[in-house]
Amino acid sequence: MDRTAVPLEVLIDELKRLPGLGEKTATRLAYQLMNLSEEQTGQLISAIQGVHTRLNRCRLCQNYTEGEICPICADKARDHATICVVETSQDVQAIERTREYRGLYHVLYGLLNPVKGVGSEDLTIRALLDRLADDTVKEVILALPPSVEGDATSLYIARTIKPLGVRATRLASGVPAGSRLEQADRQTIYRALEGRREM
Repeated sequence: MDRTAVPLEVLIDELKRLPGLGEKTATRLAYQLMNLSEEQTGQLISAIQGVHTRLNRCRLCQNYTEGEICPICADKARDHATICVVETSQDVQAIERTREYRGLYHVLYGLLNPVKGVGSEDLTIRALLDRLADDTVKEVILALPPSVEGDATSLYIARTIKPLGVRATRLASGVPAGSRLEQADRQTIYRALEGRREM
């Protein structure tokens, strides 16, 4: 085997570990990375290290941030009576792109999936319930994917918060079944938020 090819193969193997990257995409990306200048390579390495060393989860919403509390949770101009529950941090960005939603967020980092052994204790549901304890929050919008796992998670959260007197709503149709918020365009997300319904 050509010894110079080994680092490239290692890079391709590492890239293939990333979700959504197959052999072809990983190979194409590896060759693009190989053609970066030394300065560009250093900047990329620094950026990757930066997200690992400087970012952590917001104490309130669990979204990634540099401080203890993220800028969205700290913004007094936002509607602190409404929390939009999403699966991933990417979903927060997708909704923020609409520039229409002015409430807060809560990131679960997954969905209930008994088959894969993912229960409520594996998600940030406990942290969400803690946020509802002081009666500030009046509505929880469940912006989870329209899938079996997303529906099960939404139903579980709606039933759990009902005794607390918090209104649970779900996004209206418009986000196609089986798709993710991050894949939807701004207008689709906006319509889904506007047409949300009671659970």
